[in-house]
Amino acid sequence: MAMRILLIEDEPKIASFVCQGLRAAGMVVDHIDNGMDGLTSVLQAQHDLVVLDIMLPGMDGFELLRQVRSVGIATPLIVLSAKTDLPDRLLGFDLGANDYLAKPFFIEELIARIRSLLGRNASHNEEIFSVAGITLNRLTRKADWQDQSAVLSQREFMLLDYLMRSPGYIFSRKQILQHVWNFNFDPQTNVVDVCVQRIKRKLASEKSSKAVFPIESIRGVGYRINQEGMS
Repeated sequence: MAMRILLIEDEPKIASFVCQGLRAAGMVVDHIDNGMDGLTSVLQAQHDLVVLDIMLPGMDGFELLRQVRSVGIATPLIVLSAKTDLPDRLLGFDLGANDYLAKPFFIEELIARIRSLLGRNASHNEEIFSVAGITLNRLTRKADWQDQSAVLSQREFMLLDYLMRSPGYIFSRKQILQHVWNFNFDPQTNVVDVCVQRIKRKLASEKSSKAVFPIESIRGVGYRINQEGMS
């Protein structure tokens, strides 16, 4: 069953970004843009987890959190806030937050923290898992697609594994560079594109040439695993 997430965030651009990312990761997301309505929804205890901003109209996130925990609601809650000073973070945990993520943030980190809290990330700990027709063995770094198999290099494996963790989500080249190569974005480098092409060459055989390889390039943005049309 899909995780049901409640997002309480008043900034439209951030809310849209988070909703899109979580839904692309297979989660069901309900969004509320103010503290009072957010409190009402949390008290109904119909969600698996709450993502909560602090600076909200009507009631701030700290007061919302205090009231929720005071009546015994134990729904896991992640604070997502630009208030990152140590006293704010300590207050959040003292009031009962399970995690505290500072803005700006990467959506894949939020997804990873949600899955960790809910204990539903087992599929990403399995030795072998499949997404969009690609099967990846985390121990041997062997990948299979259609009728083709190949052992990937360490960078190729890290890139493919990274994309497969959140199918449908578009990762920027900057995010991929930071995760796979551990360095900041250089607009002149094409190492990400070269690595993707190497993966495609290893897995796209002549017999599968009519099939669309699942790694999709989003012009001017980055890459994603496209599940459309996949079984």
